[in-house]
Amino acid sequence: MEKGTLVEFRVQGDRRLGVVDRPDGKTRWFVVDERGQSHSLAPRQITYTVAGQAYKPSEITSFLEQVKPYLDPSSLEVAWELLVEDAQTVTPAEMANLLFSQSDPAPSYAAHCLLSDDKLYFKQKGDAYEPRTAAQVAERKHQIEVETLKAKGQQEFLARVEQALTGETVEWQRHDRQRLEGLEKYATLLADIVRVGLNYESLARAYPPSAPVLETMTMLGRAATPQGAFQLLIDLGWWNAHENLFLRRASIPVQFPSKVVEVAQQRLDFPPTDLDANRLDLTHLKVYTIDDESTTEIDDGLSWELLPDGREQLWVHIADPTRWLIPEDDLDLEARKRGSTVYLPTGMIPMFPEVLATGPMSLVQGQICCALSFGVILNTTGAVEDYCIRTSFIKPTYRLTYEDVDEMLELGVQAEPEIEAIANWAQRRKSWRYNQGAISINMPEAMIKVKGDDISIDILDDSPSRQLVAEMMILAGEVAARYGQVNNIPLPFRGQPQPELPPEEELLLLPAGFVRACAMRRCMPKSEMSITPVRHAGLGLDTYTQATSPIRRYSDLLTHFQLKAHLRGEVLPFSAEQLKEVMMTVTSTTQEVTMVERQTNRYWALEYLRRHPEQVWHVTVLMWLREDSNLALILLEDLGLQLPMSFRRTVRLGEQILVKVSHADPQKDSIQFQEIIYQEAQTATN
Repeated sequence: MEKGTLVEFRVQGDRRLGVVDRPDGKTRWFVVDERGQSHSLAPRQITYTVAGQAYKPSEITSFLEQVKPYLDPSSLEVAWELLVEDAQTVTPAEMANLLFSQSDPAPSYAAHCLLSDDKLYFKQKGDAYEPRTAAQVAERKHQIEVETLKAKGQQEFLARVEQALTGETVEWQRHDRQRLEGLEKYATLLADIVRVGLNYESLARAYPPSAPVLETMTMLGRAATPQGAFQLLIDLGWWNAHENLFLRRASIPVQFPSKVVEVAQQRLDFPPTDLDANRLDLTHLKVYTIDDESTTEIDDGLSWELLPDGREQLWVHIADPTRWLIPEDDLDLEARKRGSTVYLPTGMIPMFPEVLATGPMSLVQGQICCALSFGVILNTTGAVEDYCIRTSFIKPTYRLTYEDVDEMLELGVQAEPEIEAIANWAQRRKSWRYNQGAISINMPEAMIKVKGDDISIDILDDSPSRQLVAEMMILAGEVAARYGQVNNIPLPFRGQPQPELPPEEELLLLPAGFVRACAMRRCMPKSEMSITPVRHAGLGLDTYTQATSPIRRYSDLLTHFQLKAHLRGEVLPFSAEQLKEVMMTVTSTTQEVTMVERQTNRYWALEYLRRHPEQVWHVTVLMWLREDSNLALILLEDLGLQLPMSFRRTVRLGEQILVKVSHADPQKDSIQFQEIIYQEAQTATN
C-alpha cells in the first residue's frame, strides 16, 4: 500500500477516513486521520480504499465535502429496479457510473457509503453488492416500518411516563397497557416473599424478567426486578403503595364478567319461576337478623315460637339464593369459580353480583323473603328432639347488630322475650355440645379495617350475642347433616378427627389462659370435607355440614341445591361423584382465598405497627417457635395479633412483657420488636 493512499476504517463503529503514512511492522500500517491522530491498522480493518491519487490528511475534509452531494439514499431504489431483474452484482465504482455517470474517487466513495449503509435493497457479496429479491425488499420494508412504529411508540410511551412521573393525569394507550400489565404480572412475584419465603435477591434470580419487561425497565433506566417493577407502577400512579399483591398473585377476580352482570340484572328484572311452589308461610314469626353493622349480605335470621302443646320451637332461617339460579348456569358457575366471598381489611369481594347478593338473595328487613327454614325443638339438655326443614316465606322484623343484642340481653328488654329465649336455648345447646366432647379454644381474634389511609384494629369479643348466633348456626348445620344422613343425600359434610391433646398433667404445667389454649390449638387437626357423614370432634357432633352462608360460601350453596331438590321430590342435581368432583375444585379455591385473607390481614397488621413505632405494647409469650434461638410467638393483647419475636434473654411461656416495634416492613413480611424496661415504658405512656 502506497504512502498517501486514502482508506476508510471504523472506530467504535463510526466511519473514519485516513491517509496511509508508513508501515507498522510486517503487516500493519500507520494511518493518519483528518484530526492528525495516528492509527495502527491491520489490512482486515480497512473497509475501503480510495483509488486514483495520493492524499494528505489535511485534504480529507475537502474530499468529504466533494462526496456529500452524492449521498442520496433514495437513488439506490432506482439502481435496484434496474439491476434486480437480472440479479446483477455491482461494485461501488460501477454503481457510481450507474447513478452519477462517473467513477471518480468522490462519487465512487459515495456509492460505497450508500451501499454499505443500505439495509433494504442490496447486500454485500465479497467486494461487490447484489440486489435483494423483490420479496426480500418487501419483507425488509415491512420490518423497517414495524421497527419505525415501535420506536415511535417507545418515544410516545416515554413521554407519557415522564408526564405520569410529574403527577400529571395520563391517558394510557392500548400498547401502554400491555406494557404495564406485563409489569404488573412481574411485580406480583413479590408476594412470593411471603408465600415461599424468598428474599429480594433470590426472587430476582428465580424469576428473570420476560423480554418485554426487560425492554421496558431498561428503556426507563430501572432495575429489572420484581421490586423495581412494583416501585415503577407506584411512581406512575398505576398502583398505590399498598397494592394487594396476594390478591393479584392468586388471580382472584375482583370484577364480574359483563355476561354475569347482565344475567344478574335479568334475574332481577325478570325473576325466574319459583320451583318451590309450596313454601311454608312464616311471615307471622318475629325474625331477628344479627350481624356486624357493616354486613351487607344478610344470610341468616332467628325466630322463637311457643307451640300449642307448650313446647318451644327455634327457627333458623337461611337466605335462599338458589331461588335465583340453577346448577350450572352462569351465576352458579361464576360463584363456583370464586368459591366464597373474600373478606379483606379494605373491603369484600362478593361471590355473587351485589345487585342480587345484597338485594333479593338477602334477608332484608321489612320485605317478604324466600328462605330455607330449619325448625328445631330441643330437649331440656339441648339435644335435638325434633326438626323440620322447609322452604318458606319470612319477613325479617329487626336488623340488629351484635352490640344491640348484647345490650338487650344485659338489660333484659321485656318487649323482646324471644331474644332471651333464643339466648337461653343457645346456652343449653353449648353445654350439651361440651358434654358430647366439644373442644373450646378461646384466643383473641383481630378485626382489621382499612378506610382510605386509616387502619383500625379491634378485637372480636366472644360476646353472648356472637355465641348465640354461632350456636344457632351450628344447630342448623347439624340438622341439615342429619337430614342428609337419614335420606342418604350426598352433601359436603364437614368433619374433624379427634385431636390428641396433651395429657392433663402436662397442660396444667402451662400457664392458664392463652398459653394453654395455644398449646391445645396446635394439636387440633384440620377439618375435612366428605360426601358421607363424619364426626366433627371440635364441635362435639356426630354429623355436620355448613348450610347457613349460601350467599357467601359455595359449599353451603351445594347443600341447599341438594336439600331443596330432595324436599321437592326431584332427582338430586349432583350425584355423589359429581359432588365430590365439585367439592375438590371448590376446596382448592377456598384454601387459596383463606391464604389471601390471612396474608392480607398480616400485611395490614404490620403496616399498622409500622406506623406506631413509639407505642408500648403489652405482650404475652405464647409458645416457642425455635426455643434454641429464643424465637417465640407473642400475643399483642390489645390488638389480638400473634407475631414472632426474638428475645435476647431467657423468657418463660406466659411471661408478660412490654415491647416496641423496632422495625416493620409489611412488603417483606418482616417485623422486629425490642423489649423495653418499665421506666422507659412509663416515660413513653406519660
